[in-house]
Amino acid sequence: MTEGDTPIVTVFGSSRTAAGSPAYQTAQALGAGLAGAGFGVASGSYGGTMEAVSRGAREAGGKVIGVTAEVFPSPANAWVNEEIRVPTWQDRLFKLVELGAGYVVLPGGTGTLVELAVVWEWINKRFLPVKPLIILGEFWVPVVSAIPGAELQANPIVQARNVEEVVALLLHHIGDPHRQKTR
Repeated sequence: MTEGDTPIVTVFGSSRTAAGSPAYQTAQALGAGLAGAGFGVASGSYGGTMEAVSRGAREAGGKVIGVTAEVFPSPANAWVNEEIRVPTWQDRLFKLVELGAGYVVLPGGTGTLVELAVVWEWINKRFLPVKPLIILGEFWVPVVSAIPGAELQANPIVQARNVEEVVALLLHHIGDPHRQKTR
């Protein structure tokens, strides 16, 4: 999906990642890389890697959408341009999936695992069209590999080793947002 003329990439990841940690720095670089390539970013918009990816995108001049749920009293992090508030955690997940022209999954806990599994299953069952579903790094490899018949680098899940690979994969599968705007 696009928000205006900007394709949105939904990023899932941990809310517990400490500012300044390597995982936070990677998420911040991801946000900057996505914004630099012309993508908007959507996340659950709380702390941790959600804050980091939002910060990276916003500092790079990108559009940042945060989807929050009324069941959590916390507001969106300070780097969000546009907050979308929904009633429940399930609605939050559904909205994040709906917004995404592609998805990037960072290391996380059970909430991130649910997000990865839902997108994966909806693509498998054709409830969603095939869209890029990228895991960044090694964290989720054992989980994906444990599923019979699952193959990395095959639709729908692709593993990227670094931010540059994530951006290249999204540009290849979604297209260059800068070119799309000049048409």
